[in-house]
Amino acid sequence: MLIVFSGLPGSGKSTLALGLATYLNAVYLRLDTIEAALLNAGLPSVGVEGYAVAYALAADALRLGQTVVADCVNPLPVTREAWQAVAREHSSRILDVEVICSDVHEHRRRVETRQADEGNWAGRWQPPTWEAVARHDYAEWTSPRTVIDTASGEKAEQLVRVLRLVTVPL
Repeated sequence: MLIVFSGLPGSGKSTLALGLATYLNAVYLRLDTIEAALLNAGLPSVGVEGYAVAYALAADALRLGQTVVADCVNPLPVTREAWQAVAREHSSRILDVEVICSDVHEHRRRVETRQADEGNWAGRWQPPTWEAVARHDYAEWTSPRTVIDTASGEKAEQLVRVLRLVTVPL
């Protein structure tokens, strides 16, 4: 199964994705980690390359029968369709989860107080500022997905909701 967590930085997607991947003992693909590695390896900038690497790694894991949890902004229909294609090509179920934080003040607080993960963010990659998040190109969804709003409620409750979706046939 392929579970893709999408949403703006600071929405809470990484917290949920990592929690689910840990619980399921799934392969965890975090686009921030991939982009950091590419930048630290000398690429002058990263665009589609990070997503291309993530799709390839997901395909390898699905081919081996592993569950994959992908953690990425996934901002455009083309990126969303590419994840769908990876699942289709490997006859895997896919669950698209869009994570939002409907409380703008809480969302901003999260972005501005985010602590850098030394292991993944060392080097040239830096987490985005609130200004970058606020102007991020993030297209409206036109395909089915589950929306989880992290503005209220406990993280554990939100994780249980996603876990129920994973364990119930789609």
